[in-house]
Amino acid sequence: MQDTKLDLAVELDFGEDELIPAIAQDVETDSVLMLAYVSPEALKETQNTGLAHYYSRSRDELWQKGQSSGHVQHVQDIQVDCDGDTLLYRVEQEGGACHTGYRSCFYRTIDNETVKEKVFDPNAVYE
Repeated sequence: MQDTKLDLAVELDFGEDELIPAIAQDVETDSVLMLAYVSPEALKETQNTGLAHYYSRSRDELWQKGQSSGHVQHVQDIQVDCDGDTLLYRVEQEGGACHTGYRSCFYRTIDNETVKEKVFDPNAVYE
């Protein structure tokens, strides 16, 4: 197993499941792109590579954002909330952040009205 000890100036609360939510925000527009979860290993990979890494709860594995689509997130800054239990990844997003083809995962209202345009065809990307 890889060493995932984090050398941080701030204490983070990963909780019992060893995961912490991370919000990805566009560094230029401040738009919220997505929310995902980060394990200590994912955070370490993000810090080491400068590319956003997350932990997939459904697949139970570490993943690099954009590894299959090419729509990577270049992390410019990582901020932590006041309780140390949520991260903010300020990123330069290549392409779309959402696997459904939108730039942001937040593309519809609670009334299911689509308010954004797709930036790529997910069928072509994820064949």
